[in-house]
Amino acid sequence: MSSALAQAPVVAHPATRPATRPADLVSSFRFELVKLLSQWRIRILLVACWVGPAVFIAAASQQSSLPSDTVFGRWMFATGWAGSLVVLSFSCSWALPLLTALVAGDVFAAEDRLGTWRHLVMAVRSPRRIFVAKSLASTAVIVVMEAGLAISSMGGGIAAVGAQGLVGLDGGSIDAGHSARLVLVAWAYVGAASLAYAAVGLLGSVVLGRSPMGLLMPALLAFLLQAAQLLPMPAAVRLALPSQTFLAWRGLFTSPAQTGPLVVGLLVSIAWVVVATTLAYLLFIRRDFADLAYDGSGIRSLLVGALSLAALVGASIAVVAVATPATGSGIEKPKVEQSLATSFAHLYRLQLHELHRPDVTEEQLRTSASCYRAGSQGNDQGPGNDWRCVVSWHIPGATAVGTAIYQLDVAAEGRYVADGDGPREVNGYFHVRTPTGDTPNPLWQIDGLVDLLSVNSSKG
Repeated sequence: MSSALAQAPVVAHPATRPATRPADLVSSFRFELVKLLSQWRIRILLVACWVGPAVFIAAASQQSSLPSDTVFGRWMFATGWAGSLVVLSFSCSWALPLLTALVAGDVFAAEDRLGTWRHLVMAVRSPRRIFVAKSLASTAVIVVMEAGLAISSMGGGIAAVGAQGLVGLDGGSIDAGHSARLVLVAWAYVGAASLAYAAVGLLGSVVLGRSPMGLLMPALLAFLLQAAQLLPMPAAVRLALPSQTFLAWRGLFTSPAQTGPLVVGLLVSIAWVVVATTLAYLLFIRRDFADLAYDGSGIRSLLVGALSLAALVGASIAVVAVATPATGSGIEKPKVEQSLATSFAHLYRLQLHELHRPDVTEEQLRTSASCYRAGSQGNDQGPGNDWRCVVSWHIPGATAVGTAIYQLDVAAEGRYVADGDGPREVNGYFHVRTPTGDTPNPLWQIDGLVDLLSVNSSKG
């Protein structure tokens, strides 16, 4: 009897059993990352981001026409960096809002559709840790996708055309090394700005639960803001919207760089990230994870989120209006004249170089421009396609003054396209021979950018 008792197994009391440790943040992040990468939708998007831009640039390099209506599109045959910026411009309009919607907009809603919240909470034992892990995992996937867009577009452009220097939005030539740095900074800047849409996606995913509308919130917001950008509005209002950040990167490609809109755009994006993420967090930790019928936070939470973001827009407008010299639309006659004259002088020298003619300095040219809006009755300001300009310059060694006529289409965000309207031998359509092949006359169409925050020199 005693030997049987000695051989009997010892059963520990339940109170003495080691407790199961909750998953830490690193394990939770890894788990959420694996869940995201296991979805076919995410895998397809990753492949498209890392392969699609290079395929597009390779196909475009074989075409006879270029997307000249896109900024830097007319320079795609001249340098590979231009192709990367064309992809960046397209990504700012459509790709990045869609990517953030499909990743961040579904990261919480997927658990509602599958009914797995109770199991996840039991394993992690901390709603706060779950929120942080899901937010970091979705952000990491978005960053990898954006890195794919940047690397693929740059690599494809260099392979197809080469790494020659860019022509900036003031007509100035940018050497190859500086062009590479500016393109990298532009992609990084836009990537940081896209986190504002990612934060809105997190908020929509938390508030709307399993509803597909949460998935669409970043894309819907981007569509509404792009529509608003087409409207004539004060510069302070335009710069206070997160969508302007996706246009401000163009200011990197002028000399000097238009840093005002860049800084304002980055601060606005940070504010959106903080406010939207904080709202999503507060709503998430207060939800009932045991309710299988949970279908979102309700109308009240939706209104709180919408009103909070609306209040953020109002506060941003007030701060921008007070802290910056932004007045009116930001597009005024002296700014347009100065920008066009500067671009013409730079491109005139480029034309001389491509035609193998003697170089001149900009001091010798003394270029100026005189602009007006047709039918404006003296109110020469604001966006429109009715701007008319006459550029004048001094020809070295001659008493005559050269003139060229341009028709300008000035967009509300400050970008303009100037079409040459004679004389033909100056700004007409003809090809010039360059080391990379025949290209259109650089003075035929001019891409320029008006700084919305610059101070009107005529008022100084």
